[in-house]
Amino acid sequence: MLNKGRLVVFSAPSGSGKTTLITMLRKEYPCLEFSISATTRPPRGVEKNGVEYFFLTKPEFEEKIRNNEFVEHKTVYGNFYGTLRCFVDDALKKGKNVLFDVDVQGGIAIKRQYPDDAVMIFIYPPSLEVLRKRLELRGTDSEEVINNRLKFAKIEMEKMKEYSYNIENDILEATYYELKSVLRREKIIN
Repeated sequence: MLNKGRLVVFSAPSGSGKTTLITMLRKEYPCLEFSISATTRPPRGVEKNGVEYFFLTKPEFEEKIRNNEFVEHKTVYGNFYGTLRCFVDDALKKGKNVLFDVDVQGGIAIKRQYPDDAVMIFIYPPSLEVLRKRLELRGTDSEEVINNRLKFAKIEMEKMKEYSYNIENDILEATYYELKSVLRREKIIN
């Protein structure tokens, strides 16, 4: 009999290194599947439906909301994004371990609906000052955007207690080692 899969939910303030850590995990452990979100935004470049996203029209997305087909969803810059329940249920039944990169609100929604299947991991920076420096070094955001991200980071970090594991990302290699230790403990990886 196939083992039931697990949901590995990652949340973190912007600039904490979450995406880098997930990329490292996916490279080292290609058996870990990445959650594909649904969106109403149009495909960019060579994006394909069912690969990067499930591309839906706004009426299709709204109908799925009415039918409770999303585990979590939100609006970002006028476009809808969400995690389809059928995608999650299918992955669990097939014994797949799925990585989720979601905000705190989405993470808590997943935990609420899949309390026995979700491994909740919150990645946080050593301090807000370090986070500010990381965001500034990216060179992609204005001072106003950085200030908004820091304000939102404080709010997100207040929700860390909702997560099973809180991992500080100070030195990337040490953080990655700690992350792998957590996933071994949870029997997600060997």
